[in-house]
Amino acid sequence: MSRVSHDLDRIEVRFDDSNLVANAGLLLVGTLVVRLGLEALIDASVRLGGRVGGAPPGRKVLTLVHAMVAGGSHIEHAEVLRSGASNKVLPHRVMAPSTLGTFLRSFTFGHVRQLEAVIGETLRRAWSMGAGPGRSRLVIDFDSTVCEVVGKLKSGAAFGYTKVLGYHPLLASRADTGEVLHARMRKGSANTARGARRFIEELVARVRRAGAVGEIVVRVDSGFWSKQTMATLARLDVRYTMAVRTGIRPSPPSPPSTSRTGSTSTTPSKARPRWASASTTVGA
Repeated sequence: MSRVSHDLDRIEVRFDDSNLVANAGLLLVGTLVVRLGLEALIDASVRLGGRVGGAPPGRKVLTLVHAMVAGGSHIEHAEVLRSGASNKVLPHRVMAPSTLGTFLRSFTFGHVRQLEAVIGETLRRAWSMGAGPGRSRLVIDFDSTVCEVVGKLKSGAAFGYTKVLGYHPLLASRADTGEVLHARMRKGSANTARGARRFIEELVARVRRAGAVGEIVVRVDSGFWSKQTMATLARLDVRYTMAVRTGIRPSPPSPPSTSRTGSTSTTPSKARPRWASASTTVGA
């Protein structure tokens, strides 16, 4: 191979062509946003009037969503949507990262619940266009996960059973498509089953409002095993499969047996583990 005639530290890479699009795939997502009418829906549902950086919320929420679709994990990463001609493939005005930071700081828990209502209506609109299960069986995976963080001053971040600093949210996803149907943020030290009953109630109500009229099956991890969880699923007429822990006490030794020759032998039984993993499917 011939030697490069220029030193590498003298080469500068620029992205300054106004006709280039770094993330052309955003055109597909942007088209879906228009079909679902999301900007108008967010503006009508999330009420931040009177709060600094609050209005209008639609373009700000969608800027954050498209930044995440493009691979962003920090507010500053939204800047990629303003490079080249990327903003031309999006159906809304792209907001600056500093504006997004002010916007997010104006939120309260009530405003988060308003966004959850937006997600529920978005799901209903998407499923009404043919993406839903209709009368077919809907299988939902329900579990918790651990989201690691770096900063020690993040609100709610804590160490849990994994010994990792982070959050411990609840997630529910559709088994055949992978789409997230419901999510709930929790602090990192939250017990696995904390808030499970309310979460399941909201999940089932959401998918039924969205148009799921067939059988619903929820697959649940053993961390949520409890009489309360099973009673909730039964009350909601939801079938489920759940990994459970079965308490098994070690078997006592076998009684001594005496042979005809008069010798005595004791044959202890094999001790079984205290906890065993099992899987059971129960119809509500």
